Amino acid sequence: MTTTSATIPQAPAAAESVPPGARLTLEAATLGRPGAPVLRDVDLDVAPGELLTVVGPSGCGKSTLLRTFAGLLPVLDGQAGQDGGPIARPGADRAIVFQEDALLPWRTLRANVELPLAIRGVTRAERRAKADTWLERVGLAGREQQLPHRVSGGQRQRVQLARALAGEPRAVLMDEPFGALDAQTRAGMQQLLVEVLRGTGATVVFVTHDVDEALFLGDRVALLGTGRVPEVPRPRDRSAHSDPATVALRREILASLGT
Repeated sequence: MTTTSATIPQAPAAAESVPPGARLTLEAATLGRPGAPVLRDVDLDVAPGELLTVVGPSGCGKSTLLRTFAGLLPVLDGQAGQDGGPIARPGADRAIVFQEDALLPWRTLRANVELPLAIRGVTRAERRAKADTWLERVGLAGREQQLPHRVSGGQRQRVQLARALAGEPRAVLMDEPFGALDAQTRAGMQQLLVEVLRGTGATVVFVTHDVDEALFLGDRVALLGTGRVPEVPRPRDRSAHSDPATVALRREILASLGT
């Protein structure tokens, strides 16, 4: 696989008080598997509470970057860190959301959301209350007792999102979570994500192939392979797609993808 060099500018400095979100960093990092690096000399600073979208050509290392932050892949060289300390393994304060919903088919929607809380030893009453609260927040109140095969793909992704956020993670790592959904459902999930993240303070790194998704969701967009991480014009509004600054950024992203 072709290796890619990328130096990504740092995010603005965090406030002096420790925020709910985690600061995630890569310093001169080489990422990949032994003998097969896909990203070299990466410097990346994701600010606490930021939603960073990540785009790049297929095979450039987007998912590898995400798995490194998750602690699933160690860096080959350099450092991967959280809040100034090294990332050495997966942690309960970092949740990961994949394109496949990965729900357990024999567990109800409520029980799926409860699962990470049960693993952490949360009492039954508390985890049920949290699961029901999050299912309500993602629009699935009244479906708590249904099994995953009885709901749509978009609804299963809502359950996965609820499960990820129920444990109050400080960072949420999302690997093309809406990629398999139809356009209308995908747009609804994007809006839902923005709404449910509001007030959590969680840091989000969101990998996507969809340029418009990257622009709608991201505070910044990391363009792997270019060393660029431009800020996205705001306010966050789909009608802003015709704004000259947004149009220019969209063209830059498409150029970075070779399209």
